Amino acid sequence: MIVDTLHWVGEDCSGHVSMIEQTLLPGEHRRIDVKTVPEMVEAIRRLAVRGAPAIGVAAAFGVLLGLEGLERRDADDAMGVVRETAATLARSRPTAVNLFWALDRMVARGEAERAGGGAAIMAGLYQEARTIHREDQEACSAMGDNGAALIEDGWTILTHCNAGALATAGMGTALAPIYRAVENGKRVSVYADETRPLLQGARLTSWELMQAGIDVTLITDNTAARVFSEGRIDAVIVGSDRIAGNGDVCNKIGTYGVAILAREHGVPFFVVAPRSTFDASLASGAEIPIEERAAEEVTCGFGQRTAPEGVQVYSPAFDVTPARLVTAIVTEAGVIAEPTSDSVGTHLGL
Repeated sequence: MIVDTLHWVGEDCSGHVSMIEQTLLPGEHRRIDVKTVPEMVEAIRRLAVRGAPAIGVAAAFGVLLGLEGLERRDADDAMGVVRETAATLARSRPTAVNLFWALDRMVARGEAERAGGGAAIMAGLYQEARTIHREDQEACSAMGDNGAALIEDGWTILTHCNAGALATAGMGTALAPIYRAVENGKRVSVYADETRPLLQGARLTSWELMQAGIDVTLITDNTAARVFSEGRIDAVIVGSDRIAGNGDVCNKIGTYGVAILAREHGVPFFVVAPRSTFDASLASGAEIPIEERAAEEVTCGFGQRTAPEGVQVYSPAFDVTPARLVTAIVTEAGVIAEPTSDSVGTHLGL
């Protein structure tokens, strides 16, 4: 079973978003209704919805939540509301480039509909948001096909964080090739890093793979080196929140360490992400803004204090894996082997 992470409820802009409340997993599988822009900002910020592609879709839907009564406004006034709503949503999280990509698409579509006034802008934005949602589903399916071709029968794959259906509107990024390979009859098993401090691997990836009937073993982050040394891992597959123009990959904190282990043990390291996750305006991963999370996520994770009060905490949410450690990047358009600035640019048509 591939889970339905989020979708729009309604046939026009007067609807709302239904999404899985991911902070409650795996203990409780509950859907919540998000009906206002502030509610969407908070859902993104507190990780009720997370994963770069899903955040992009949520942002597009979030713009729709701010458009009540827009059809009665003239074009200038209407676009002022659209831009203000997009700017509010853009402040929710800084690293996942899909958030800004989706908001830019929504603003551009609104501008394209200016001649028709507020009503045309609303209709165009509704269509654009639904298109972004559908395109993400199609991209996930294509990434699954492209990535599955790299997976050999009998492989055991290590993954970090959650880059499955819960991180997208479709079947996932990093997990999509695994799902597709199993559908094609290949025997595949998975080791899932727990992914501290918020345990997306433990809470989400292991839950999601079990729902789909995939053989999964959960390990602590600091067990990864051990399973590599024991020869248990045939490949690493991870997702990404932003990929620089040279192929440097930004992903959940701890990914860089996994990539180093993979290189040391001669294990291929694959990244699966849609083309919307690339940020060709950045020459390298050094330019990617890295979100820092609240200290309480480390010192009082899930309500239990595990560190002394007042201790200093450094908690970046992401790290950057240099392109030289990446065996290949899989997108909906194909595979970039040993990514470089030139090969990434060619793949993106730049």
